Amino acid sequence: MVRRLFSATSTPNPNHNPSLPVSRSSAALAAAKSILPFLSCKRRKKLRKKLSSPRVAPIQREPSLRDLPSLDAILDRDAAFRFLHRTKSYLSSLPSPVLPLSTAGTRYRELGFPRGRNVSKYALRHPLLFHLPPIGKVPHLSFTPLMKSLLAEEKTLFDLLEAERMTTIRKLLMIFVNHRVPLAKLHHCRALFGLPDDFRDRVREYPKFFRVVVDPDGRHVLELESWDKNLAVSALEREFMSDEAQAQKLFRFHIPHRKELPIDDVERRELDKIITFPMISPYSDGSGFKPWTVEAEKYRVGLIHEFLSLTLEKRAWIHDIVEFKEELCLTRRTYEMLRKQPRAFYLAGTEMNWAVFLKHAYQDDGTLIDKDPLVAFNEKLHKYACMTELDKQIIDGSF
Repeated sequence: MVRRLFSATSTPNPNHNPSLPVSRSSAALAAAKSILPFLSCKRRKKLRKKLSSPRVAPIQREPSLRDLPSLDAILDRDAAFRFLHRTKSYLSSLPSPVLPLSTAGTRYRELGFPRGRNVSKYALRHPLLFHLPPIGKVPHLSFTPLMKSLLAEEKTLFDLLEAERMTTIRKLLMIFVNHRVPLAKLHHCRALFGLPDDFRDRVREYPKFFRVVVDPDGRHVLELESWDKNLAVSALEREFMSDEAQAQKLFRFHIPHRKELPIDDVERRELDKIITFPMISPYSDGSGFKPWTVEAEKYRVGLIHEFLSLTLEKRAWIHDIVEFKEELCLTRRTYEMLRKQPRAFYLAGTEMNWAVFLKHAYQDDGTLIDKDPLVAFNEKLHKYACMTELDKQIIDGSF
């Protein structure tokens, strides 16, 4: 019953503004809640338990935090194209981008589809990019000629953006503790920063910037070779220099005090400096801040803000951020810390899996203000993924 409810598509718009897009997750929740009065007591109790599960419960429950459906819809788009991106990455890593369907069914994690589902069903959703050619009477999963041309275009794009990506890695190492990070962590989150699959080989070609060492545990660790003060400028600092008032409005920190304080104007300005965000650079040494103080929280907020500004789409899943918890000095109160800054961050998703957005990096319709060339390429890839052969012929004018 619940499964049918959550797959419903014809649901009323739960937003007050009908012009805004509606995410499939919020629409499914609205549909499930709408039939609660029509169920028996036992089924109603069971469905309420399902709706309160961390798998479906929204991460932001406070009514004071305004929902942004345009950002929520981005997570639904990621879910819709999970098979596309994971399969593209996995098949590209093979010596030959061909995989028997019998083998593909056992590698559902690598290919990005649920366990027990039919891989051919997901491949047929993108007929311009994947096909199932028989090789020796055995069906295989493979790329189409169009997909191969797109992969060649993506490789050319990686080559053109290599210098920019090396700068991103340098800035990451500069904000990390001890200016080092295991290469395996960066490789696991390479899509987050727009890094190619072979970036571990590419960084070795820049000995002036990086060095790769092996720690006692046998891990290959990437270390910063030289500090560049010209790169040690955060996105917040650049925004502060261009619009100081706007940058200060992004962050407010709670200081418990009485409603009326007997303070003069000078003391009031000093208090305002505490509750707003002074320029504590994430590239400075934060080891001197005492834990659980406002200064330490400001420093960590600045670190996460700079981390997100270095990502490809100015957002990240919480498990990607936690991947670097040692390097970013994060604590267990990261969620509470981010939730207290609704002007700068937007939390979307469920309690089990949620993402953090830089709100000021997006327009009202959910498009990035500063769009990376790789983001534009992914949008083109998504367009082809939603097309059929007939659609392509109509666009090409050959029909």
